[in-house]
Amino acid sequence: MSAYETILYDVVDNMATITLNRPDNLNGITNTMMRELFECISEVTLDQNVRVVLLTGAGRGFCPGADLKAYSSGEKQEPNRKEYFHITSLLHEMPKVTVAAINGACAGAGFGWACACDLRYATAHATFNSAFLSVAISGDMAGPWLLPRILGAQKARELYFLPGKFGAEEAERIGLVAKTFSDETFRDEVAAIVERLTKSAPLAIGEMKKNFVNAENMNLRDYIELETERHGRTGASADTREAFLAFLEKREPEYQGR
Repeated sequence: MSAYETILYDVVDNMATITLNRPDNLNGITNTMMRELFECISEVTLDQNVRVVLLTGAGRGFCPGADLKAYSSGEKQEPNRKEYFHITSLLHEMPKVTVAAINGACAGAGFGWACACDLRYATAHATFNSAFLSVAISGDMAGPWLLPRILGAQKARELYFLPGKFGAEEAERIGLVAKTFSDETFRDEVAAIVERLTKSAPLAIGEMKKNFVNAENMNLRDYIELETERHGRTGASADTREAFLAFLEKREPEYQGR
């Protein structure tokens, strides 16, 4: 486990867990957290052994956005840098599956970070809010780029232009989260999903993630050319041969990532 002041970072087997760790403030963001999270995600992006990244919060909150008390207290903050705002693009584009385990309040920049992940799951008491306009800020962390791709343009605009708190049931209904679990089973349910992802063929799942990222910015014909090249390359891999053999032998495959 790496040592940070405001986050926890742990890698077990093929899974990295990043926990926002300011529970007394519901994991509100400071400039130190921005820097540490950017450094941590940059590190895990380059870790060839990690297949899945789980982002969650310590205590009762996921991330309510900026810690307004810290920023308005007059307490000196370390400088913020423009590249730290690319936490969002790193979560969205890294060749690993990113999962947000939303265990409480999720708003502002935390809302954007959750939207940047490939999959989102919420505990029953989680709440959501774009929040920016309520404090007269236009917003950061790419929500207006991400959310229309998740919910559609009109619903995304409504959530940003008319901010307000809504619960996990509504988040699941509109498709913001894939599934909501009870508070009692949440951690176990998400752990089971992540474990299933970590057992996927690493080469194939990494290339599949790239397919989704590329598809956002390519025309159909160019995308199909790229997809077909990746399909052929992964199909000729040792992992594919192992998957076929394991299927015939009725056993779990043992992937090597090649």
